[in-house]
Amino acid sequence: MSEETERAWAKLDRKATAIAEFTLRQYRTRLSTWVVLSVSVGAMMLLNLFYLDFMTTELRMNDNDGDSYDYDGDGYPTGQEIMLGTDPFNELSYPEGVTPDPASKYINEDDFDWDNITKDSFQSIGYDDDGDCIRDGQLITDSQKDNNGNLIPCDIAVYYSNFSQVYIISTDGNVDEDPNEDKFGKEAIHRAYILSVGKMGIVYLLGIFLPLFLASGLVRNEMNDGTMHFMLAKPISRGEVLLYRMLGYLGIVWPFIIGLCILMALITGFLGPGEGLFRFSDLGVWVSICFAAMLVSMVYGMIFCVFGILWKQGMVLAIILAAWELGMAFVSVLAGGDTYIQWFSVIGWGLMIVDIGAALNWQDSPILIEMGNWHGGYPSENSGCYYQFNEAYDICESEKLPGTEPLEFFASTHGLGVGNWLAAIVASSVLVIQAFLAWVIGQAIFKSKEMEV
Repeated sequence: MSEETERAWAKLDRKATAIAEFTLRQYRTRLSTWVVLSVSVGAMMLLNLFYLDFMTTELRMNDNDGDSYDYDGDGYPTGQEIMLGTDPFNELSYPEGVTPDPASKYINEDDFDWDNITKDSFQSIGYDDDGDCIRDGQLITDSQKDNNGNLIPCDIAVYYSNFSQVYIISTDGNVDEDPNEDKFGKEAIHRAYILSVGKMGIVYLLGIFLPLFLASGLVRNEMNDGTMHFMLAKPISRGEVLLYRMLGYLGIVWPFIIGLCILMALITGFLGPGEGLFRFSDLGVWVSICFAAMLVSMVYGMIFCVFGILWKQGMVLAIILAAWELGMAFVSVLAGGDTYIQWFSVIGWGLMIVDIGAALNWQDSPILIEMGNWHGGYPSENSGCYYQFNEAYDICESEKLPGTEPLEFFASTHGLGVGNWLAAIVASSVLVIQAFLAWVIGQAIFKSKEMEV
């Protein structure tokens, strides 16, 4: 590199550093900056209180298959009579000389055994933990043990459709039909909480809230105060001033977003369900949330700054755009990634990055949702189940396991029709291009503006 080139880069570096440092100093000395950041942290911590309350509260247990109920009134729960070979519907048939089991023993006794499911065309899963399918006797025939017709008695056949990209479940009955609501519900709610807070709380609200109050007047305030004359008196172009002011803005917003995401990841990692002390499987999702929020805040920051240059009341334009982006955020979440209109926004591409991060780190979320929708195979209506309510448990209470609906609502696909890593590159590139185009337009407008004295 020539000596002239080195001097040019040194001058450029000094100009960039000086303006960015000046911008950072302005932010640090403004009360409004700390109010905005404090409100953001407070809102996130308030949400965490609801999360903490849910994770420390045991969900109500449901007897999905009704085998804890004593149908014939002989004092023995149905599950115990089935295991010992007596007729649970005949009061004269009961296991003599055997102490009756407590009803609670037959709640959640046949939990999911759906480990290591892949997207193969066919898989045999499930295990009859409580023996109410594999038992011999007149209550169930050999043919009834293979209702799904896969020649494997007492299992669950799972088919994955590449065309519709859904799992199809066919069960022999009485297999994994009484899942653990507390275990499943907390896992599903935990993931739904991270996705909902990550998408709507951090990527959208913080991604647009911080730029709205910190970037809208980034250049306009200096133009109104007349201090912009001092910057432009130096050998520096207006486009450079706009760029370096944005660097100063990012110098305070990006560290704040990173710090907040780390704090949220620690809270959900330690409080989330699981056997280990910390849930490391969530870290990749939080990284995608943080990265998406950083890119989104950069794009919105540049656009809102340009609005301020364009018009003294640029905040009005920023609010109008924020309303449009809110609509696109809801469209993106409601459509689950299966809509093209979200591509005509900033937030649509940001939320796409979160969806990609969740798909890479929680690859079992689709089957988790199917497990919750299937809920053991016993519908709450026309199932022959008895509805019994007391302080301990319910019988056949609901059709979907707790947490299924919120997880299904916030879990989405990226909708680009390509692999996850390529989709991540595309989404990130689009956001960077949007920020660049906003800068190009902004510096062109800035050059045509007359400075007020």
